Amino acid sequence: MITKIEDFFAKGCGRCDRFATPDCSTRRWIRGLNDLRRICNDAGLVETVKWGHPCYMHANRNIVLFGAFRGDFRISFFNAALMKDPENVLEKQGPNTRHAGMIRFADNARVVKMEPVIVSYLKEAMDYAEKGITPPKERREIELPDELVEAMDSDPELAEAFHALTPGRQRSYVIHINSAKKSETRVARIVKSRDKILAGKGATER
Repeated sequence: MITKIEDFFAKGCGRCDRFATPDCSTRRWIRGLNDLRRICNDAGLVETVKWGHPCYMHANRNIVLFGAFRGDFRISFFNAALMKDPENVLEKQGPNTRHAGMIRFADNARVVKMEPVIVSYLKEAMDYAEKGITPPKERREIELPDELVEAMDSDPELAEAFHALTPGRQRSYVIHINSAKKSETRVARIVKSRDKILAGKGATER
């Protein structure tokens, strides 16, 4: 996966064999993606790369993540449970996602048309970050690491595969990820575990 922000807009995310080819999903949506990038940068967000995608931060907290697919491209809000969504534009990432936190685009021109709404939602999320407001903890049978929750919010395929695992296999990943002291190490372990999760295997299985 890519680690430099410019590579996403020039070549793609690096997560499939269409990377750096004319068939990469980012090529179809590059105008809309560049408009989203401009909007986020103009809002004063810090531009980074996480999980192979552009991630925008404020007050040391993840705010939004971009994704490009064959049929659409998206901007996804972290801490979606906080978002009020007065314009009713947010969608859920997938059937296993608890809260709607994504704006989906199937038309490059729609980003500019929606710019005032996007800006207002970014400001709302940035305000939560500045004030240190986080969603209330939800009771889960297995308490998932925050990094895993964020990864699944930005990767519906990973979320569906993880929730399809047996409770024992889910616990094996929670233990494996939580045993890392640093957040960046936990993120790296999630990235390395993705293929095994999609294959339906536990953390200790080959």
